[in-house]
Amino acid sequence: MEKQAIVNLNGEKIKDRKLNENIFAIEPNNKVLYDAIILARASLRQGTHSTKTRAEVSGGGRKPWRQKGTGHARQGSIRAVQWRGGGIAFGPTPRDYSKKMNRKERRLALKSALAIKAQDMVIVEELKLSTPKTKDMKNLLANLKLEDTKTLIIVKELDENIILASRNLQNVALLEAREINVLDLIAADKILITDEALSSIEEVLA
Repeated sequence: MEKQAIVNLNGEKIKDRKLNENIFAIEPNNKVLYDAIILARASLRQGTHSTKTRAEVSGGGRKPWRQKGTGHARQGSIRAVQWRGGGIAFGPTPRDYSKKMNRKERRLALKSALAIKAQDMVIVEELKLSTPKTKDMKNLLANLKLEDTKTLIIVKELDENIILASRNLQNVALLEAREINVLDLIAADKILITDEALSSIEEVLA
């Protein structure tokens, strides 16, 4: 596994770091990765959609006209599906969209996502801001050449200044190392991660 540079907040290289081969040098499993993304997206769906069938809408207790002799098509209820205000045929009902995936597959999917994004990682020695200003976060990203990219920031523990400074930036997402997931990793163009957070991830997944 090739070494990757660790930089300071000005984008200057400090030293090299060797990434764990058991995570970042594996052959990504695209099938498991795809399944993990579908699972993650499905879990975001509430599944509370609902429509009423003809048994649930109000009205229509009697036959609107006699069976024969009117010139109209025969009708049994004004709340049948072809009537305005009638029930909905085969409409959506509340359901659970969640899927299941075993632990080994989840770990493999996460490692596959990290392996794919290995070349898009920017590793910083530490990530701290003296003020909670969005301007300071934008300057930091500019120093690291990340100002115009969709960036996922991963830290060991959340800091209030980092949270406040990044929350108004639409192209920035912030996670703790223990919260990383396949969907956020794949969705990001670049990953800004602290050396401490990276060590924490390697310790769990290696």
